[in-house]
Amino acid sequence: MNSIIHSNGRNVSDLDQLTQSLARNLKRWRGERGFTLDALAARAGVSRGMIIQIEQARTNPSVGTTVKLADALGVSITTLLDYERGAQVRLVPPEGAVRLWTTPAGSFSRLLIGTDKPGPLEMWSWRLMPGEGSGSDPHPGGTAELLHVTAGVLTLVVDGVEHSVVTGASAAFEADVPHMYRNDGEEPVTMTMTVLVPPPR
Repeated sequence: MNSIIHSNGRNVSDLDQLTQSLARNLKRWRGERGFTLDALAARAGVSRGMIIQIEQARTNPSVGTTVKLADALGVSITTLLDYERGAQVRLVPPEGAVRLWTTPAGSFSRLLIGTDKPGPLEMWSWRLMPGEGSGSDPHPGGTAELLHVTAGVLTLVVDGVEHSVVTGASAAFEADVPHMYRNDGEEPVTMTMTVLVPPPR
C-alpha cells in the first residue's frame, strides 16, 4: 500500500512535520464539521481506529485513506497537509509540492497546490511510466476532474469505459464513479490535473 507521505527526498524532520500537520489538521476539521469519530468513520469508510491513529500522529496513512477523509470533510488534501494556514496569497515553491504516490519504476503524482474556496480545488502533476496505472474510488457526487496530457498517451478509464487521451489533448469527467489513469504505451505519460470537490452539505 502506498503511503501518502514518502521519506524519499525528505529528511526525517520533514516527515515528522507532515505527520504532525495531518494529525492536527484532521482533528481541527473534524471538530469544525462537528463530526464524532464514529460519524467521520462512517462518512469516509475509514475505521475509527485508523482515524484515532492519524489524529495521534502514530501512522502514515495511504493515499486512498487520506483522500477519503478529505472528501468526507469537504476539504482538499492540501488543507490536511498544510503546515500553516494564512495569507490570501499562498505561494508553494517547487520543493513544497507533496509527492503522494510513487512506484519504484518512477511513476508519481504530486499535489501542486489547493484551495477550499468555493469548494476544495486541487492541482496535480502526474507522471506514469510505461505499463503502470493508478486507480481511484468514486469521489463525492459533484466532483469533477479536468486533465491535460503534456506527453505520451493516457488511457483514462471512467466507470469501466476506456478513453485514449493523446499529447496535447484534455479531458473532463465527473469523478463520482471508479476511475483510473493508465499508461499502455512505451513512453512516459505526463499530465496536469485539476480536481474540484463540492463543499460539504
